[in-house]
Amino acid sequence: MEGDFIKINEWLLPFSWLYGLGVGIRNTLFDLGILKSRSFDVPVISVGNITVGGSGKTPHVEYLIRLLHNKYRVAVLSRGYKRKTKGYILADENSTMSDIGDEPYQMHTKFKNVSIAVDRNRCNGIERLTNDEPTKDTDVILLDDAYQHRYVKPGINILLVDYHRLIIYDKLLPAGRLRESKEGKTRADIVIVTKCPKDLKPMSFRVLSRAMDLFPYQQLYFTCLKYGDLHALFNNSKRSLTDIKPNEHILLITGIASPEQMLEDLNPYCKNITPMKFRDHHQFNMDDVEKINSTFAMMQTPRLIITTEKDATRLENIEGLSEEVKNSIYTLPVEVQVMLDQQEKFDEVILSYVQKNSKNSTLTKEKNRKIQEAKNPSDSKEKPIRLPDNNDSQASKPMKIRF
Repeated sequence: MEGDFIKINEWLLPFSWLYGLGVGIRNTLFDLGILKSRSFDVPVISVGNITVGGSGKTPHVEYLIRLLHNKYRVAVLSRGYKRKTKGYILADENSTMSDIGDEPYQMHTKFKNVSIAVDRNRCNGIERLTNDEPTKDTDVILLDDAYQHRYVKPGINILLVDYHRLIIYDKLLPAGRLRESKEGKTRADIVIVTKCPKDLKPMSFRVLSRAMDLFPYQQLYFTCLKYGDLHALFNNSKRSLTDIKPNEHILLITGIASPEQMLEDLNPYCKNITPMKFRDHHQFNMDDVEKINSTFAMMQTPRLIITTEKDATRLENIEGLSEEVKNSIYTLPVEVQVMLDQQEKFDEVILSYVQKNSKNSTLTKEKNRKIQEAKNPSDSKEKPIRLPDNNDSQASKPMKIRF
């Protein structure tokens, strides 16, 4: 059921209060305009959460990439968590996981015609993407994991909420998993409850919708995970989940924050699953390799290994895996599916925003303004036609996309 993976450490609640005080002061400084948020001429869509751990950010960013990349020049800007480099980096054919981080590297290998960049300073990253020669024609920027990076004011702010870790039941760090108060959801234009069970009943959707308690300007969607065919990590073979034999044993290796839904989703295909869980963004070492080799060797046959795409980026170059493991390890591609027949509506919201705020649209408006001024110079002096300026004083208030 919803929120079933939440665990609250009650004895840490006093420290959560202190943590919340600090976060609240920071948010208030942004709300008052003392700390400045910047808008940019290029359409910016932010995807993030307010909890520690995964809520499905990468699959949702990849969904937006697939939606947009055939019509627009798309760039993704991420912090590049746990990379071994600093500053702004634009991924190229020589980039490694250590250079840009596991999730950006995953997207870079899957979407060759999309610009993938990393920079902890998101404002600087956006400036580089829109001004540097290789990427200056970027039409839309997707901010990965930037919901709390308030120095950037996105045109659409998407908040992801894990169905199994609903923010309405959670507590602030360190007692719970919230990085800021649940009231932070008010900054979102779109809220998506992710990792929902596919068999969720209509009543559950209605209960969740009321419980999320959103404002009229906010839209609520629900998504579930959708899996593709298994891809061998060290060769070109593929196999479908439906091809898994009833007597086959699976070693499920995950280094992600919330693997529970994946485990539940795999149960219909195989009942003999041995989970091997590591922490999110875990860097595998020789002890881990020995554990993988020995655990797999002791499992009954027939057997295979399944891991996530993100974990595969860290396993593919590690040394010491046995030949049997290499021949048996598969990655499981995962996508998201919008539920309740709301996909067309969601897609239209995103596409409409990008189209109305693209550079071509802005240039057309500017051209029309100049033509109008040339035809009616006196009118233009008395009543100047003025394009919205993202740097106006009113921009200090969060811009909401009204639907």
